[in-house]
Amino acid sequence: MKTVLILGAASDMAVALAHAFAGQGFNVLLAARQAGRLAETVSDLKIRHDVAATAVEFDALDFASHAEFYRNLPAGPDVAICVFGYLGDQTTAQSDFTEAHKIIDTNYTGAVSILNIVANDFERRGSGTIIGISSVAGDRGRQSNYLYGSAKAAFTAYLSGLRNRLFKRGVHVITVKPGFVRTKMTAGLPLPKPVTAKPAQVAADVFRAYSRQSNVVYSLWMWRFIMLLIRHMPEGIFKRLKL
Repeated sequence: MKTVLILGAASDMAVALAHAFAGQGFNVLLAARQAGRLAETVSDLKIRHDVAATAVEFDALDFASHAEFYRNLPAGPDVAICVFGYLGDQTTAQSDFTEAHKIIDTNYTGAVSILNIVANDFERRGSGTIIGISSVAGDRGRQSNYLYGSAKAAFTAYLSGLRNRLFKRGVHVITVKPGFVRTKMTAGLPLPKPVTAKPAQVAADVFRAYSRQSNVVYSLWMWRFIMLLIRHMPEGIFKRLKL
C-alpha cells in the first residue's frame, strides 16, 4: 500500500484530501501542529477506509525542525501534499511587517523548506509525487490580498521549477490552484456560490490530477478561464478595478 503525507493536516481541505486518498487505499500520515487534536480524524480514517493513519507533529514555521521531522516519519511517503497556508489580514500586513512576514513564511518559505527535503528524498529514490496547493491569487496581484497572492505566486514558480528539475528523475510535481473554497480560513467572507468549491470537491480534483499525472490544475475548473481573462486584462484597465 502507498502512503500519502499531508503537510498542514488540520485544515478542512487537508481532511478532505486525507479521505480522498484513504478512500483509494492509501495509508495516511497527517502532519500538523498539536497533532493530538487530529485523533478523531485518525480514528475516522481507520474505521471508514480500513487503512493505517497516523498523526505526527509538524510546524511549518519551525524550519530547523523539518529535516528531523522527515527523517523520523514512521514510513517513507509515496505522495507528499503541501496544503498549509495562511490568508492573513492584508490591511494589517500593509503596516505591520510581523503579519506580512507570517503570510510570506507560511505560504512560501515554510513550504520550500520542507519540500526541498521531500524532493531530495524522492529524487534519490527515483519515484514519488509532490502536490503543492497554491492559489489562483498568485496569478495576478490584486489590492485586496496581494501579500498572500505574491507568496502564492512565488510558490507556484517554485513548483514549476521543481517539476522541471525532477521530471527526468521519475518524480512528478503537481500545482493545484483552487479559487474560492468554503473553509474555516474563509469563514465570514462573502464568497460567490457559483465559483466557490467545497473542500471535498477540491480533494476530488487533486486525486484526479494525481491519477492522471497532471501538471497544473485549477479547482473549480472554471477558474482556469476566469484567470485567463484576468491575466490578460490590460494594466491600464486592471489597476482601476476594485478587486
